[in-house]
Amino acid sequence: MRLVNIAYVDEGSVLAKPLVASNGKVLLQAGIALSRSYINKLAHLGFDTMFIEDATFEDVEITSAVSLKTREVAYAAVQSINKNIDESRLLSGKLDEVKSAVRNIISDLLDNKGLLGNVIEIQGYDDYTFHHSVNTTIIASIMGIFMGWSDDKLLELGMGMLMHDVGKIKVPSEIFNKKEPLTPEEFDEIKKHSEYGFEILRKNRDINIVSAHIALQHQERWDGSGYPRGLKGTQIHEYGRLAAIADVYEALTSKRIYRNAHQPYEAYEYLIANSDRLFEPKLVKNVFSKCITPYPTGTGIRLSNGQRGNVVKQNPCFPTRPYVRMTHEFYSRLFSPIDYNLAEHPSLMIVGIENR
Repeated sequence: MRLVNIAYVDEGSVLAKPLVASNGKVLLQAGIALSRSYINKLAHLGFDTMFIEDATFEDVEITSAVSLKTREVAYAAVQSINKNIDESRLLSGKLDEVKSAVRNIISDLLDNKGLLGNVIEIQGYDDYTFHHSVNTTIIASIMGIFMGWSDDKLLELGMGMLMHDVGKIKVPSEIFNKKEPLTPEEFDEIKKHSEYGFEILRKNRDINIVSAHIALQHQERWDGSGYPRGLKGTQIHEYGRLAAIADVYEALTSKRIYRNAHQPYEAYEYLIANSDRLFEPKLVKNVFSKCITPYPTGTGIRLSNGQRGNVVKQNPCFPTRPYVRMTHEFYSRLFSPIDYNLAEHPSLMIVGIENR
């Protein structure tokens, strides 16, 4: 299978991985031959890319970080929490759902032998908050597992991550979904979501206070330029420092109603470039860069020699130099595909993303 931009998906192409709606339920199952009406509907829903079956890449395995069932349970937990907050109900009875969802995520990740891989699921225009909450929990948990954190620490981290944006329920949705630039007053209102979230969570005795601090501190920055308190360096709790990385990476790689998603390598490079300013340097360079890939398996790429193909496997020792299979040279199809381990070909560089 390989990743294809919807503009290049031909009628009759077979979907290789399910497409999931905002509630975590499968919208279209793998194995479906895509009709023109399906393709047009998916484009209308905001799906830009999808995994398509291709005999040239039939040996390529693309394993999701967590199962579809785990995602569905996690989405339901986030929706339940937000609904109860919106209706001013106590959260206590719903926190078991959150804890169960987090444990499922951790269990799936521990069972997944290769953490380096595809952490972000393809999504359309559906409710961003639910996708963001689940995806950031997955990314942060991968980093926590990489650091060898205990089950208790991973659960504290996951609980805070899954609910880190609960404060947004108190901010008018039209501000979050505004396509035009925000006014200073609107941005100030958005910034309040961190404190709103902390106040909501700290009132619940079943939530550890350090988990609640993830909601408060995920917008703090290493150099003190973040909010709400302008904390700097190790003044920020280690969960908050990790949450900032997961939050920004996921936000950049997600499609929003007012902008397209950035490519994973662009978000990766942004984190690396700002690792001594906005984010804890050691956490970015020694953890994030080791367990989050800039070129997910299946991605279409173009090399400096003019050849085009797809990533077929990750290279754990060299995340920026994956294994690739080239099928085209400029606009002509190669007589037979050429495989490269880019770690062994230092003169070859990935110079572009082309999901064709």
